[in-house]
Amino acid sequence: MANVAENIRSNPPSITADKIRSMRASLTGQVCARGEPGYDEARTIWNAMIDRLPGVVVRCTSAADVVGAVRFANAHDLDIAVRGGGHNIAGNAVCEGGMLIDLSPMKSVHVDPAARRARVDPGCTLGEVDRETQAFGLVLPTGINSTTGIAGLTLGGGFGWLTRPFGMTVDNLVGADVVTADGGLVHASEKENPDLFWGLRGGGGNFGIVTSFEFRLHKLGPEVFSGLVIHPFGEAETLLRQYRDIAAKAPDELTIWTVMRKAPPLPFIPAEWHGREVLIFAACYAGSNADGEKATKALRALGHPIVDVLGPHPLVGWQAAFDPLLAPGARNYWKTHDFATLSDGAIEAIVDGVSNLPGPECEVFIAQVGGAMARVAKDKTAYPYRDAHFIMNVHTRWRDAAEDGKCLAWASALYKATEPFATGSAYVNFMPADDIGKIGEVYGDNYKRLIELKRRWDPRNRFRMNHNISPTG
Repeated sequence: MANVAENIRSNPPSITADKIRSMRASLTGQVCARGEPGYDEARTIWNAMIDRLPGVVVRCTSAADVVGAVRFANAHDLDIAVRGGGHNIAGNAVCEGGMLIDLSPMKSVHVDPAARRARVDPGCTLGEVDRETQAFGLVLPTGINSTTGIAGLTLGGGFGWLTRPFGMTVDNLVGADVVTADGGLVHASEKENPDLFWGLRGGGGNFGIVTSFEFRLHKLGPEVFSGLVIHPFGEAETLLRQYRDIAAKAPDELTIWTVMRKAPPLPFIPAEWHGREVLIFAACYAGSNADGEKATKALRALGHPIVDVLGPHPLVGWQAAFDPLLAPGARNYWKTHDFATLSDGAIEAIVDGVSNLPGPECEVFIAQVGGAMARVAKDKTAYPYRDAHFIMNVHTRWRDAAEDGKCLAWASALYKATEPFATGSAYVNFMPADDIGKIGEVYGDNYKRLIELKRRWDPRNRFRMNHNISPTG
């Protein structure tokens, strides 16, 4: 996989032992050089394709540590990478040489149930947020994998099972504390630094390092009507066309995604289907179980299911249902498109691609979004594409580096085959490093404003280990 050469200097400045000693004396968090405890833990991220060696790791425990780390990096001209959960597909959490600012030790979640607000540290995972909010019968709309980091998810937009009823994660962000490129600490909200607040909601890590998020919460749980309906893949084209019609009529409370892959050896799937291609409908209803039964009736009537396990499930458990299929340690490469609708041409191209999966862990999923998300103006946040639509992720996953060529070629071929049916926009959190050239298309009409914002808040492009918005445009 190509590195983002613009973001990684080939000859980063050396970091001497004296510099490290000086930094240790000024920070409360752990400072790790190569070979020291904590170094490999911090630099090892979810995608095993990424294997970089930062010059030094600062494992921050407070906003003051982050301020000190940024000032130190600036003083010594060190490249900066920022790690939250370390789940980003492009591997932007780690730099070669330079400084890795590791936020993962910052794990506090404080819920105010009366105000329906939560203050969340940037090292938290979605599962950690869910456990705290669900203790009060509240929820934050996030993603679908509990080990994803809240920081990266939020800064890229954030969508999942609860986007249609409650909006994107960024639509529920009400404030953030941010360490700026010059090592200052500011607050961003609709009233304070509103331009920065606008850019944080979808602009990635381009404008600063968030050390605390404040979110609006919603009443839901402890159960949701959710689960899977699994079909033989041979029926995929017909089922996807029927799904398209059902999705168009679905109430905001109902979200239905499709997953196409080889059936994993899960206990509720008949053994004779293990390892065979299937189409999976994954559904979640944000309301009463009785209403969920009614809302999913048309979906459950489709085709000839192998298994139907829709029913009441704990929300925390449903949010983690796909974790076993996304565990760390594998090699991963993604390609993504947005579709205004699932045209017949797109369906045919996707089905053809899935018919030639390069490995048992590879899959294509199609996410249904819209609802509350689509009622936000496209210029309200940096994330621009607000129309109800479908988001495709070609998720290529394998173990052996010798298979890199085969797997990357499959993903790229499917991406190219579906491109004529796509909108040209994309979800930035799903983009691999070699798609950085598409950044202007991703942000559309918001891109010019993002460049101007970058010039104001990070004119030297200190925060460039990301899908970078350059201050030069």
